[in-house]
Amino acid sequence: MPVVSETAVVQGREVTGADLEQIRELIRAHPDWSRRRLSEVLAAEWDWRNAAGRLKDMAARSLLVKLDQRGWIQLPPRRWAATNRMRARVIARRRWDTTPLPVTLAELRPLEVREVGGDVEGRETLAAALAEFHYLGYTGSVGENAQYLITQGSRVLAGVLFGSAAWSCRDRDQFIGWSGEARARNLSFLTNNQRFLILPGVRVPHLGSWILGRVLRRLSTDWQAKYGHPIWLVETFVERERFRGTVYRAANWQHVGATQGRTRQDRNTTLRVPVKDIYVYPLARHFREVLAHGPA
Repeated sequence: MPVVSETAVVQGREVTGADLEQIRELIRAHPDWSRRRLSEVLAAEWDWRNAAGRLKDMAARSLLVKLDQRGWIQLPPRRWAATNRMRARVIARRRWDTTPLPVTLAELRPLEVREVGGDVEGRETLAAALAEFHYLGYTGSVGENAQYLITQGSRVLAGVLFGSAAWSCRDRDQFIGWSGEARARNLSFLTNNQRFLILPGVRVPHLGSWILGRVLRRLSTDWQAKYGHPIWLVETFVERERFRGTVYRAANWQHVGATQGRTRQDRNTTLRVPVKDIYVYPLARHFREVLAHGPA
């Protein structure tokens, strides 16, 4: 096995040569253990927990796979092939009230904005709406996320979904001004607005910016309650050929650049995907200091 004399950052954690030897010893001592068992024990031995106090065994499993891919350890074979539960998921279609609603925002109130990540019925309602009406479709969310439904009585008007931030984004990273090491350490303090949907029939001026404002005022608090840490910056990517980003500009998001029209898997720069404008919204004035150095 290669000798790692310096600390490397893997899966957002500093890994030393001593750490690698500890992992190798676990594998040697327990050749019958599955990858899952190894990750659970490793997370416990490192006392590797999220801010809410839960062991990060899934992060430990991802770390082990990355170390194996680098040739630094040799994991036991997989016990079974991984399945893509998102692709296999079937989201039932629903009947929606899409009666035209050409009213003013004042006439539409009162509205309810709910975070439904912990509410099965609300979560399924949002999933069904996104799957049917959002141009990107929807199959599900993985990792840390926040999910919002906006309703008037029993009628669903809109939905907003936040999830994992992009690992690397040149213009965003330049705007923040952090190093690659700081990004690896603090990326969890960012979130990406992955879906924003106003359902058909809802034609209410300024509703979109009102929704974004209401959601962003509570987003970090909701995230803290769910995952034990706040959010300092929100990002989103708006497909330039489809949208102008009007609702984000109206809600005071900042346009900081554009993607380069390539995917992360495009190593030969031959695959072209739609260019997307990058918008960000800081949730604290000192966000740059926190993201560059970590919270005090």
